[in-house]
Amino acid sequence: MAYLRRHGATLGGDGAPSVTYPLLSLASGVLPEFTPQQAASAAVAAGWPAVGIWVEPSTWTRTTARDVRARTEGAGIAVLDVEVIWIKPGPDDPDHFRIIDAGADIGARHVLVVSSDPDPGATADKFGRLSDHAVAGGLRACLEFAAFTTVRDLAAALDVIARAGRPEAGLLIDPLHFRRTGGAPTDLRGVDPHRFPYAQICDAVADGPAPQDVPAIIHEALDLRLPLGEGALPLAELLEVLPPATPLSVELRSKALRDSYPVPADRARALLASTRAGLDRLTRPASPPTRSARGED
Repeated sequence: MAYLRRHGATLGGDGAPSVTYPLLSLASGVLPEFTPQQAASAAVAAGWPAVGIWVEPSTWTRTTARDVRARTEGAGIAVLDVEVIWIKPGPDDPDHFRIIDAGADIGARHVLVVSSDPDPGATADKFGRLSDHAVAGGLRACLEFAAFTTVRDLAAALDVIARAGRPEAGLLIDPLHFRRTGGAPTDLRGVDPHRFPYAQICDAVADGPAPQDVPAIIHEALDLRLPLGEGALPLAELLEVLPPATPLSVELRSKALRDSYPVPADRARALLASTRAGLDRLTRPASPPTRSARGED
């Protein structure tokens, strides 16, 4: 029941929980083949309270920003994040700052950052400058770690954030990447809660590809994620250690979902329903043991 209390749930007259969900966002990766405008429209049509937007600097225009903002603001939904900034070796990439500016133009709250720069000091310097630019635009830059990036795990991400020294820098947890890099929810207990302005959520099988099999790891991340409750990730435990009411970006990149729902609004609608059902199962109080289980036959 702790999760229910922390996320504002109440009990109905029959003692069943009436769940108040945290802010749920349709991640941009759920609709990878559609435009930002189509993603925003799908989120609105399906009833999502928030959406994530993929920003491709080469095709992003003022018209894109105007259309996305009109659709989200008109429906009263939030833009939880924009993605993705991929830090690479060498000097700062001007496109990275353009992604942040695009996010500011549409009222996004966060910008997602990953890195392939093998130098943690250089990564921290670049991430710090990105964080400064994000704060100036009303966003927070959030660093995500994964086995196929050079910020491979929680410890490496915390090291980069500490080196950057920016109080508004965020740490983004993806439960799939967290599990595949050896992390456990209890590892987050000592982290400053302010570092978690939002989190991603999805499910997956318990055991994934071998750590050295990067192509297989990427394939799982892009195509094999599962709806909440259909896998074996420790999602309830993760939700317990995150700050109360942490917004959740539903990062269900799934070929099965894409194939089953080729229409973006249908896909968004199906995912919202399965996500709410999954959260209901995660937060449902355990049933008392039966008489036979207590040995009272």
